[in-house]
Amino acid sequence: MSHPRALILLSGGLDSATCLAIARSEGFDCLALTFAYGQRHGCEVEAAARVAVALGAEEHRVVTLPLGETERSALTGDQAVPKADSVEEIAAAIPVTYVPARNTIFLAHALGIAESEGVRDLFIGVNAVDYSGYPDCRPEFIDGFERLANLATREGVEGRPFRVHAPLIHLTKGEIIGRGLALGVDYGLTHSCYDPTPDGRACGHCDSCLLRRRGFLEAGLPDPVAYVEEG
Repeated sequence: MSHPRALILLSGGLDSATCLAIARSEGFDCLALTFAYGQRHGCEVEAAARVAVALGAEEHRVVTLPLGETERSALTGDQAVPKADSVEEIAAAIPVTYVPARNTIFLAHALGIAESEGVRDLFIGVNAVDYSGYPDCRPEFIDGFERLANLATREGVEGRPFRVHAPLIHLTKGEIIGRGLALGVDYGLTHSCYDPTPDGRACGHCDSCLLRRRGFLEAGLPDPVAYVEEG
């Protein structure tokens, strides 16, 4: 018996890996979609490939969208990535690592692929609890995009609606890690750091590293990825 198909946005990070594992656990055959969008390093694209294989994605595609040519962000340019010593020091304002409209662009591209291939379930690993304050990680954004998807497509208009799943959106990072471990996610395959060393070690002090490290602390487990040694 064939399984329903789903399209998963897979960055190679902790959240998207967990999201893929959840979709698989719900019985979906998964097309994993990774974007090479002009990010400053290729570590996350390489991590996405590892995760896709390990978690049994039916297919993994890498799509090139050169956002770095048009959109200013510390993730796509040479602006310094903010660093801190604790989660509490993360600035409340939307940080310079925000890539303008990134999730909107990613989901729109994914929607086009999904409609072309008869896939009506899209999964994205956004989180609105332990995150850096990006506006396109909020429940309001996910709800709004799902409405748009069903207004702007033939499938939606003809009564075959799309659903945008964001299963992590109300979870803490520790809860996400616990859920993923229960589903067999190997977090040693993932990459979260915004500013890794040339050999791929995590800096330990960007927003993403700090949130990840706190998540593993809350889960009572060591983080399996390599960090730059303190001092």
